Amino acid sequence: MEQYKYKVPYYVHNNKPILYLNVLKGTNYVDVAFIQGVLLEEKYPQLKNDNNRKQVRSLQVKSLEDFNEPQFVLLLKDAAIFLDNSRRAWVI
Repeated sequence: MEQYKYKVPYYVHNNKPILYLNVLKGTNYVDVAFIQGVLLEEKYPQLKNDNNRKQVRSLQVKSLEDFNEPQFVLLLKDAAIFLDNSRRAWVI
């Protein structure tokens, strides 16, 4: 389900935010940011933490040609599993 917070689209799973999309000023990519990405970065080393964020890790998509859809689907499924097992009350 999609919701907007701070003029940014957030996607939720079981009423908890799982990721958001953002274009940061001065960049040439879409930041696909996983809210609890820190839990996924060991399995998915392509997740970046360029802004020194505590929990959020992101994929930086510069073009559709660079977007690896099968890998993204696996990442999204793993993020949903972590979110389902999380005890944090990150409900929007």
